[in-house]
Amino acid sequence: MTLNVLVIGAGMGGLTAALALQKSGHRVQVVDRVPELRPVGAAISVWSNGVKILKALGVGDAIEQASGRMDVMAYHDQDGTPLTRFSLRPLYDDVGQRACPIARATLQQVLLDAVGPANVTLGLACVGYQVNDDGVTAEFADGSTRRADLIVIADGTHSRLRERALGRAVARRYCGYVNWNVRVAATPDLAPLDQWVQYVGNRQRVSMMPMSGDPATPEFYCFFDVPLPIDTPNDPAGYRDELARHFAGWAEPVQRLLERFDPAAMARVEIHDIEPLETLIGERAAILGDAAHGMAPDLGQGGCQAMEDAWVLARTLEDAGDDVAAALRAYDRARVERVDEIVRRARQRADTTHGADPAATRAWYAELAEEDGTRIMGGMRKTILGGPLG
Repeated sequence: MTLNVLVIGAGMGGLTAALALQKSGHRVQVVDRVPELRPVGAAISVWSNGVKILKALGVGDAIEQASGRMDVMAYHDQDGTPLTRFSLRPLYDDVGQRACPIARATLQQVLLDAVGPANVTLGLACVGYQVNDDGVTAEFADGSTRRADLIVIADGTHSRLRERALGRAVARRYCGYVNWNVRVAATPDLAPLDQWVQYVGNRQRVSMMPMSGDPATPEFYCFFDVPLPIDTPNDPAGYRDELARHFAGWAEPVQRLLERFDPAAMARVEIHDIEPLETLIGERAAILGDAAHGMAPDLGQGGCQAMEDAWVLARTLEDAGDDVAAALRAYDRARVERVDEIVRRARQRADTTHGADPAATRAWYAELAEEDGTRIMGGMRKTILGGPLG
């Protein structure tokens, strides 16, 4: 059965859902409140489970060509002393796909082109929806309405439509740290061009990850993490001075990075997650992406889980034929436990990295000095192979 599907949100999750549903033969409209698509954050690490889905949807080759080559992972302490360094090749061989760190803007454009810009309406805010036996009527801020058989709620971690679907409020939880992220030209005096290099110490972190597939203009996706109280003043004009204070005395590559980033191109995010939801569906509504499982970025799985959501929703609709309610129940069964586990693991990793328990953080630093890659890649392998495409 061909459905009319309305997707609210043109981020990674919404566009991947639209593409997956189109590939299954459904008629899809995407609507977003923003007048222009400006991805939040410099880049995204699309791990192997996400890349497999993008390949199955026909855009994986474009993503691989545009992404960075991340073949090695390395940790240093804040003074620059190496803690561990290992090849990611064994992981990629085991799971059958390399990771693809990529600019968010590039990934979003690839997905938008695949969905078709004519199927996407920007600058139109969905303020609610009503359900009856015949379908869904979405209501917009300009007084207009649109009808559909199914609404996909993919409007991000601040979603109000999620609350309409669940019938209750959903609070965001501060994870205790602030993340500044930015793109910079990749040069060997910052880090090797094929390595994901991280510096850790004093509950803080600096990361440099290769993210560009163009050898003529290589770039790193860089971020700084600092534990701070919530609602700390945010002054873009002072980012360089503020970060220089937080990372004073850190290793020379960190000092070079502090000198080179463009504050005007930097995003600053107070990291939040939400408590795992008991259900990801409402009547004729599927909740997807950050609206369904806003999580700390410490496992690099936020975007990948949105892609998994999209794939599973399209498959359950195929399997259920014209029974939308049955498809939604199958989607819920397939996704609730999976994302619950990953939200909790990401929260635990964020706590360990950023000193929620200082003793646990010190123990982690000591573990890194003994790490040969087996434990770290084992956790990644578990996450990747737990996805719908294995």
